[in-house]
Amino acid sequence: MATIAEPLNGAGAPESSWRRTLSNALLITEREVRDSFRDWRIIAPLIILTFMFPFLAQFVAGQFTDYVADYGAEIIGERTIPFLLMIVGFFPISISLVIALETFVGEKERRSLEPLLSTPLTNTELYIGKMLAAMIPPLLSSYGGMLVYLGSLIFGGLEWRPPAALVIQIITLTTVQALVMVAGAVVVSSQTTSTRAANLLASFIVIPVAMLIQGESAIMFLAPDAEAPSGISALWAIIVGMMIVVILLLRVGNSIFNREELLGRTIDQVNFRRTFQTIWHQVLAVDEQGTRARNLSEWYRRGIPLSVRRLRSAILVTVFVFLVAISAGYVLGQMPDWQLHLPSNLPLGNVSTEMGTAAQFFFGERPAIFAIVVQNWRILAAASILAVFSFGVGALLLTPAVYVLLGYLFSQLILAGYSPFPFFLAVLTHGVVEIPVIVLATACALRLGAIVTRLPKGMTLGQAWTQALGDAIKLWLGVLLPGLFVAAFIEAFITPLVVRIAFGG
Repeated sequence: MATIAEPLNGAGAPESSWRRTLSNALLITEREVRDSFRDWRIIAPLIILTFMFPFLAQFVAGQFTDYVADYGAEIIGERTIPFLLMIVGFFPISISLVIALETFVGEKERRSLEPLLSTPLTNTELYIGKMLAAMIPPLLSSYGGMLVYLGSLIFGGLEWRPPAALVIQIITLTTVQALVMVAGAVVVSSQTTSTRAANLLASFIVIPVAMLIQGESAIMFLAPDAEAPSGISALWAIIVGMMIVVILLLRVGNSIFNREELLGRTIDQVNFRRTFQTIWHQVLAVDEQGTRARNLSEWYRRGIPLSVRRLRSAILVTVFVFLVAISAGYVLGQMPDWQLHLPSNLPLGNVSTEMGTAAQFFFGERPAIFAIVVQNWRILAAASILAVFSFGVGALLLTPAVYVLLGYLFSQLILAGYSPFPFFLAVLTHGVVEIPVIVLATACALRLGAIVTRLPKGMTLGQAWTQALGDAIKLWLGVLLPGLFVAAFIEAFITPLVVRIAFGG
């Protein structure tokens, strides 16, 4: 017979795991949504933003359209209308941030969390149920507000007829922005000990989303394909990128959510001295047990290989992305619209002289080695910082851009009839050292940002991130910085000689 835990479906087989998980999660969602609709402090703003704010936005759109029309700028007024549609949809979902921040830490302060956590529901079911409960009421209000705004525009004095694809894009953007904000806020709520701390940490969600809204508004005003039947291509790209962020946030939240830790954590305490000691201990470690190196030789012989082994997956991903980048640049250069049509009879004897002039232009009068190291270090440091706040994605966007350009330039030289061999020599002379260093630095940044999405078995979030940061510092001190100096020396003094010989200068 079927038990309560294993209900039967129509075919008589046990219900699938994912369906059971969703069904149990919806029980939590139903409870939370019902409680939300009983709270007038939540209902009142939702009603105002659903039925009153759209008419205000419609009035602003009409007045602004008439104003800019007097100056012959009708296109600005026309593109303001869909922008206000996005704002009408965004304001209600901003309330979801407040609800999501209360999901765990708020109930913990009200002492209503213990009975919920004592249920036989799994961590995943609790997490999904809480997240859906925080998102559904504001999202319904958002959809209602956009519907009221569209109705007032279509049947009102403006008689605006929006492109269907643009409306679908704005609705989809609103949905994924709500998912991002709620998923991020639930992660914050599950890892803090007070509502005050959660509200302070919420700025790390609000600020990026606000900047994204500004970027989307600029795209709506400036996009050359704003009237295209298929919608604005840049907005589709943003939607895809935000969906990836949602998946990563869900993975992070589910992997680090632990009901025992949530109940046991009573105060947030930061011990900087102990934190730095732990990180430095990881820098000196030479095995998985954390044994410290006795001397520099052992540190290089055992510690550095240990950190490189932990980067194995990140290195493979980085190499693959770099190969895709250089291939994409080459393919782009083969397209007729992107070709430079270089002349095929340029004198190549003075290439080394031109390289020196270009180096002086980019690096100024500073010593060449120092200037090259600083230039490469700034790019890799920026990639590492971006990776921390983007689950490692930033590292795979910034550094590969150079290889897209490299592949593009090689394609133009080949199309013009030049032999690529001398140019390969010019790149690989110092690239033999520089490229592995860049790959290793990018892999460090990737692991540093992505470690939270898949914690090593038996490790907490703090332990995993501390280990990744310790490995990154170790490799920077022992391999990356020395490698950058060696590559800069070769680029400054040896590469020009090789280029001069290769081009017959």
